[in-house]
Amino acid sequence: MKKSILLTIATLGAALATASAGDVKENWEKACTKCHGADGKGQTKMGQKLNIKDLTDAKVQEGFTDDQAFKAVKEGLKDKEGKVQMKAAEGLSDDDIKALVKHVRSLKK
Repeated sequence: MKKSILLTIATLGAALATASAGDVKENWEKACTKCHGADGKGQTKMGQKLNIKDLTDAKVQEGFTDDQAFKAVKEGLKDKEGKVQMKAAEGLSDDDIKALVKHVRSLKK
């Protein structure tokens, strides 16, 4: 009995982890790839136009904290003149945004 309960819990945990990973990739695709690209290098038309930094570069990643990344995704970014540089991601929960930040960190080489 105990083994079947533990097996069920382990299976559910694995399923939730897989679903969460899928959600991150889906959210990245929907909210980020137009500018940052699927690989995070920013080599898209929009990324090049906006001079997007390469998120795979360790030095670029050292330039911001997880909290700053979270805030940028949640609220968007504006330059000194108030012009929008990055729109806020719409329809994402705080947990979704935290997962995106973790995904960005995983891009670092």
